[in-house]
Amino acid sequence: MAFRTIAAGLLVACVAQCAMAAETNTSAELANLFKEDQADRKAQEIDWSVVGARDAERERRVKALIAADALKSGMDYLHAAMILQHAHAPEDHLLAHELCVIAIAKGEHRAKWLAAASLDRFLTGIDRPQRFGTQYQSKGRTDPPVLLPVDPAVTDALRREMSVPTLAEAKRQETEYAKEFEERKKRAGAR
Repeated sequence: MAFRTIAAGLLVACVAQCAMAAETNTSAELANLFKEDQADRKAQEIDWSVVGARDAERERRVKALIAADALKSGMDYLHAAMILQHAHAPEDHLLAHELCVIAIAKGEHRAKWLAAASLDRFLTGIDRPQRFGTQYQSKGRTDPPVLLPVDPAVTDALRREMSVPTLAEAKRQETEYAKEFEERKKRAGAR
C-alpha cells in the first residue's frame, strides 16, 4: 500500500513538472504575436487596412518560425494557428487546422474550438459548406452577418466534442448579430 501511495505521488509530481516544463517551453515571441493579433480585433471600429498589413507581417513571421521548427509546446501551435486562421488563403486556414490538431495532441485542448473554426474557414474558402457552424459573413456594409451554409451531417454531439456551439445556438447567434447590426445602423442614422 505504501508503495502505491509513493508511486501515485511520484506520478502526480511528474505530471505537474511536465506541465510546468511545457509552459516554460512556450515561445515568448509567438505569445506576443498572438497577443498583438487579438488586440487588433478588440477595437470598436477596426481599420482593416492597418490590421491587414499587421496580419500579413505576423503571418510571414509565423511561417518562418514553422519553417525553422521553432514551435515546441501545444500553446505555440495554438498561437500560430490563431494567427494563420486570420489569413486570407484557404491553404493558411488548412495549415491552422493542422497546427490545432498538433496542439490538441500535445494536450492543449483549448485548440479544439479553433480546430473546428479553421476547418470551417478552409471549407468556406473553397466554396464548400462548413461542418461546425462557426463562420458568419456579411455580403457588405449594409447587410448583417449570416451563418454560412453548414453540412447537415455533422451532429451537435460532435460540435460539443469540439467545444463549438450547437447548430441551434449558432443560428441564435446569427439572430443576435442581426439585432446588433440593426441597432448600430439606427445609432449611426441618429447621428
